[in-house]
Amino acid sequence: MLRIAVIGAGLMGADHAKIVTEEMPGATLQVVCDMDVGRARKMAEAHGAVDAASDPEAVIARADVDAVIVASPDFTHAPLSLACIRAGKKVLCEKPLSQSSKECLEVMRAEQAAGQKFVQLGFMRRFDQSYVEMKAALADGTLGRALIMHNFHRNVETPASDFTGAMAITNSAPHEFDIVRHVLGTAYASISAFQPKRTDALVAPVMMVLETTDGQLVNIEVNNNAAYGYDVRAELVGEKASIAMNQVAYTRLDRARGQHVGYDADWRGRYFDAYRRQNRAFLRFVETGNFPDIASSAWDGYAAAIVAEAGVIALSEGCKQPVSMIQKPEFYA
Repeated sequence: MLRIAVIGAGLMGADHAKIVTEEMPGATLQVVCDMDVGRARKMAEAHGAVDAASDPEAVIARADVDAVIVASPDFTHAPLSLACIRAGKKVLCEKPLSQSSKECLEVMRAEQAAGQKFVQLGFMRRFDQSYVEMKAALADGTLGRALIMHNFHRNVETPASDFTGAMAITNSAPHEFDIVRHVLGTAYASISAFQPKRTDALVAPVMMVLETTDGQLVNIEVNNNAAYGYDVRAELVGEKASIAMNQVAYTRLDRARGQHVGYDADWRGRYFDAYRRQNRAFLRFVETGNFPDIASSAWDGYAAAIVAEAGVIALSEGCKQPVSMIQKPEFYA
């Protein structure tokens, strides 16, 4: 039985703890760690963890912990991933690996020095059935050559009052940056970013247009104040056909001469199955040492950080920015 520590007792940490205890045969929740030890204890009790703690690096070093899930605040992701590499323990780290491409490179260098991959990054959309089918339709020739990929990512409201358009690029859009690269099997050449004006003080949507190195166009709308619900969809247009993601709704209400389909309040219900698949793939990674075929690595975290950095400049300066990455190391091929 593999003993897993979950670091971070917020929403994501609680979801990971639930998946470990209910959806991952062969794993047990050993420790819940949070800077608020009371919150860690509460979550540990709720999910049957053996222990609770407040020092993440001490938890990573424990002999009774075999692998780690990092769901703590973003700024801790790279340092804790490095601690896991030093301890020789596999880690499933929530995205982003870091909002700094330089910090991502530090993690990559540590993995390469260790001679094996330790970090599986939590870009869970790669495990979502809709994107799996979209990628398959491109790979098997159904669509012909890919030309355009449309994406929109809408939330009910921003998570904080000080949320900005730049944060829409660095915090929300990385999911799109990663899944588009994954589906198309390509990299980005440039990014442009635009923002309309709202009549109120809320942060306005951000629209990005990216060009790939293979000559495709990608547009990404991030609207963090869409108000009506959580809504993520995509369409991939090819030379022979197009494939579009349906909004996931299990029921439709017909009432008073109208139809009503509901939306989730956030991502947790929409992507629960993707998280479950991702975490089971992580368990197999820990057991076998074989990195999952479709999972995101530290390299993918670096790629997302690089395009986000260019996107922030594009938005602030109002001009297209090149996306310049280092050559992909053979280690991540």
